[in-house]
Amino acid sequence: MANKILRASFFKRDPIACARELIGAELIWDDCSGILVEAEAYAAIDDEAAHTFTRPSARSFIERNRAGAAYVYFNYGMHWMLNVLVKGKANGFVLIRALEPRKGIERMKKRRGVSDVKRLCSGPGKLTQALGITGRHHEMDLCADPQHCFARDTNTPVDVVADARIGITRSAHYPWRFTLRGSAFVSRIPR
Repeated sequence: MANKILRASFFKRDPIACARELIGAELIWDDCSGILVEAEAYAAIDDEAAHTFTRPSARSFIERNRAGAAYVYFNYGMHWMLNVLVKGKANGFVLIRALEPRKGIERMKKRRGVSDVKRLCSGPGKLTQALGITGRHHEMDLCADPQHCFARDTNTPVDVVADARIGITRSAHYPWRFTLRGSAFVSRIPR
């Protein structure tokens, strides 16, 4: 069965369920793609690690965009980070942390300057570099364009592991990091 584009309705619920169910989906970006093997959920309310806790710009982003919009920001002055907006019973974001590359691998290797396929997209900054994602993609609708979207076969079961989020100090105890069980392409093996 062919993968179907995940429409805005997929992102109209809580970020935790959305992050879990994005595992195993394909992220298509121009002529490159990969299977999502790691993602983290961030809640817009009462989550000290979320941008909405300290950044009014993140709160206004939620107000002016639809579910499924790309929230792209520059982290620590070094790496672009791709998130997708979730708007439902609880608003928030899903940080796209790691992919298993499928298409456009040679282009990804060139962009990253590495040849090890397992290192191409094994972290949020690595995958944005491999795919060529930058601030110009901020607020892009990821539910309409078949060249910039998530797609999946909803009938294929996926074995997902829940773990504590990584790379943060506040609200790090929430088990809102989701990975594909046994994947060699994650940024860090779950505990």
